[in-house]
Amino acid sequence: MNGRFICPGLAPRVPFPIRYKSISASSALRQGMTEHNDSGIEQIQLLDGCEDSYGGVRVEIKEDMDADVMKADVFASLLRASISSWKQQGKKGVWIKLPIKCSHLVDVIVKENFRYHHAEADYLMLVRWLPETQDTIPANASHRVGVGAFVLNDKREVLVVQEHSGRFQGTGVWKLPTGVVNEVDTKFVEVLCFRQSHKSFFTKSDLFFLCVLRPESSAINKQNVEIEAAQWMPIEEYAAQHFVINNKQFNFMAKICLAKADHGYPGFSAWETTTGSGKTTYIYCNNPEIVENFASSM
Repeated sequence: MNGRFICPGLAPRVPFPIRYKSISASSALRQGMTEHNDSGIEQIQLLDGCEDSYGGVRVEIKEDMDADVMKADVFASLLRASISSWKQQGKKGVWIKLPIKCSHLVDVIVKENFRYHHAEADYLMLVRWLPETQDTIPANASHRVGVGAFVLNDKREVLVVQEHSGRFQGTGVWKLPTGVVNEVDTKFVEVLCFRQSHKSFFTKSDLFFLCVLRPESSAINKQNVEIEAAQWMPIEEYAAQHFVINNKQFNFMAKICLAKADHGYPGFSAWETTTGSGKTTYIYCNNPEIVENFASSM
């Protein structure tokens, strides 16, 4: 659910003897589940939510709520009342962000027909589609992304490492740094190539981007937890390793690196632009200068 969330009051003005009032859950518990206005009309307290750009609602449960709201039965009543109100308003997808410290409420939310969408280290996102129509809530991310660094200095030496753990532990193989495994003062140049592997990580597809970095210094600050050794190695020596030659994937990427070093093989350079809202973003393409020059000549 990308986009800017607008947070108006979610309670409708309906001509019924019961009206809904959207306030924070903690406030609701301080005031009680219901209250009456000056006209004697009963008002039911709701969970506070933000309206999204797709006709849905996003609710973020806070860790600092009153102790009472953490009680499963009280929260369940607030949630059921909120769902009833959202349905009357014609809301579609409901997103509930639940911090890990409130994980005891998962069962309550799931019993109201919510399902897991995704999780991070400190929260779980649950979703529910309210209308009796096709559920169009987007699926969770289908890929994970890895990064490799092709760092070539002026001596035609490439930065290589040996790892403490994992697939290459104890093999003697020198490889390009991948992930956050080594600190070198560098400047990003371009994306040289990328690789896709379907359903390789807990059913997720894996994208691996090999990036060209220009070293600003020859000093290497080795990350000792994951890295056994690090050094500058002639690029031909790196490409000639037995493992690299006999592994199709590594061999082809090594050939791309050699083509870059020897013949200026063009990767995908970053071209800075902006979205309609003015946010800075980047397009990666071959020779963006050529594109610019061609466009200006039209």
